[in-house]
Amino acid sequence: MARRMFFVFLWLLAAGRVFAAAVVGQPAPDFTAVDTAGRTVSLADFKGRPVVLEWVNPGCPFVQKHYGSANMQGTQRDAVAKGVVWLTINSTSPEAADYRKPAEMAAWMQQQHAASTATLMDSDGKVGRAYGARTTPHLYLIDAGGKLVYAGAIDSKPSTRVADIDSATNYVKQALGEALAGKPVSVPTSTSYGCSIKYSSGA
Repeated sequence: MARRMFFVFLWLLAAGRVFAAAVVGQPAPDFTAVDTAGRTVSLADFKGRPVVLEWVNPGCPFVQKHYGSANMQGTQRDAVAKGVVWLTINSTSPEAADYRKPAEMAAWMQQQHAASTATLMDSDGKVGRAYGARTTPHLYLIDAGGKLVYAGAIDSKPSTRVADIDSATNYVKQALGEALAGKPVSVPTSTSYGCSIKYSSGA
């Protein structure tokens, strides 16, 4: 039985159906995706620069908490002002009820006054699965050397209440400050919270 399962795993791996999730402390997996304007964007395009990856789904109450309060946009602006690349990624399947087409996603980001460098469409879920992204939001920080140094929640208060933001520790801002200062990230991982990502069944 174990031998059979091993061969099934190998078949799935060869077919692109199994992904090794990114590991903090290891090189971040490269990827290529298309943004909401139809441009091809690769992680390799930003070699030598820190990069934040943010998973998003506008229909999620947890995402609405951080965008409606402008907490996410503030974190984006703080990062981008320091020369950090911020890539917002939507891995929601086209089969899901809350899927948004690229133009709709772009319009929503504009309405929110988002400050991300680009918004990427990951409809087949390959990027999300490669990073092990589970929730919206789910955030990752890649340092200038290409190493993944943070993965987890935006902050320490896993709720949908806007009132919790002020008393929460913003893990992303904290990790960015430490990484940019050349220090080890004091909280390299945390448990992400939010809505589960609705991945494509074909991913």
